[in-house]
Amino acid sequence: MRQTRSFTTSLARSLSAGVIATALLAMPLTTAAEGIQGEPRVWGTQVRGFAQDSFDDTNGLSVAAIPLDGPGIEQFINADTIMSPGSIMKLLTTYAALEILGPNYRWTTHFYTDGDFQGDTLKGNLYVHFGGDPKLTIERLWVVMREIRAMGVSRIDGDIVLDGRVFALPEGLPRFNDNGNNPHRPFLVEPSPVLLNMNLLHLQVRADERGTQAWATPSLASVSIDNRITATREGPCPSRRQFNWKPVFDNQGNVTLTVEGELPIGCRTTTYVSLLPHGQYSGEIIQSLWQELGGTITGGWREGVTPADSRLVTSTTSPDLVTMIRDINKWSSNVMARQLLITIGAENRHVADNDDRVSGIRAIYDWLEGKGINTKGMVIDNGSGLSRHARMTARQLSSILTNAWSSPYRSDLMTSMPLTAMDGTMARRLRDLDMEGMGRIKTGSLQDVRSVAGFTRDDNNTTWAVVGIINHAPAWKGQSVLDKVLYSLHANPPTGTALSQADIQ
Repeated sequence: MRQTRSFTTSLARSLSAGVIATALLAMPLTTAAEGIQGEPRVWGTQVRGFAQDSFDDTNGLSVAAIPLDGPGIEQFINADTIMSPGSIMKLLTTYAALEILGPNYRWTTHFYTDGDFQGDTLKGNLYVHFGGDPKLTIERLWVVMREIRAMGVSRIDGDIVLDGRVFALPEGLPRFNDNGNNPHRPFLVEPSPVLLNMNLLHLQVRADERGTQAWATPSLASVSIDNRITATREGPCPSRRQFNWKPVFDNQGNVTLTVEGELPIGCRTTTYVSLLPHGQYSGEIIQSLWQELGGTITGGWREGVTPADSRLVTSTTSPDLVTMIRDINKWSSNVMARQLLITIGAENRHVADNDDRVSGIRAIYDWLEGKGINTKGMVIDNGSGLSRHARMTARQLSSILTNAWSSPYRSDLMTSMPLTAMDGTMARRLRDLDMEGMGRIKTGSLQDVRSVAGFTRDDNNTTWAVVGIINHAPAWKGQSVLDKVLYSLHANPPTGTALSQADIQ
């Protein structure tokens, strides 16, 4: 899920170690001395206090914390309230994939032809039979094109044909109604059977003594840049937010990006956008790479069906699922998570099924119910959490995490999650608090939603499964509240006496 950078930056400044530590130390915890000096404040009461202080309300906070391998008392605060979870939904999708598909699952993209090799010419079409790979990159595609060139082929006398029949999606996919003003942002990329390179363009402008040069990677025939940035004398490099890339589309499927501003010599500005339909983007990339490698083609690209009697030319296979879910959870890739849910559906499609997204949701519900996990009120929707409809309770997700702790694939799931204060979406959170690497926490962020979920260790070296969800309008203070919950669980875990027990709801 996206983590709004301006929000993250401002929060990183405000949540210095002193601010958090001072705030937490000022809030009494359950100790013997506390019991002598005054009324004890239980851990659950303290956590409710975090929400009350920030939102003047505790109903929008839901927390579950369960000790897994040491002393501690389970904590549940509004834990059965159905909430919008945000990106922590990805933990369900990726854990389910590990057990349903297996950690060694891979996606293969095949390249076929219906023609013959004659000298340096392939007399026929080159069919790209996509396998639904969530991360088929331009680098892997380059290797394939280079391999075909190494076979002695320099000319394709035919078309490049994209075959995306791997998924059954007859009615398309439900779209996310984003509240922003830029429909081309990377986190909004839709899944597709012909997904290639995340459907993204990397746009860059660099200033030097010659002026400014602008380019897009990959270089596509239908994309051009109207560079109006001027070079200025050397100085501090401006933020990329100071440059607004404005796309203009024509009725021929072409797009021109206009960018204006000033850029000091030696500086570079860069951004990622998704502008083209999946088929057009993928077809143009393959054709462009072939031509960059010195190949020629008499036709163009199109979408179609691979003939049954076609011959295999070559193929490319993805890294294993364990590697894939690391990208999904560390960096909260929406399109990869959504592609993964559809893959689960495609692999568990019943004879009467015609929608792999729906089949994937059913497969996960069946898997959960087989484990005895209550799914009442749960709505998976698209598997990424980028949804206004997804729903889950903190207790449900804590039950899933507790189950994962006993799974043979526990380590695979855990290593896919961001390390507190070290990497992924947790890199800038809880820093300078002796929590570096002490937790593996997935984060979530939507309008009026902030969330965390995963595993964290306390000062007694006990690992806890923890889930924290905030649904409140607005929720921009939610990250601070959830960071306090994580720090409190680490530094002052609810152990010892019943006075530490939160209200169970």
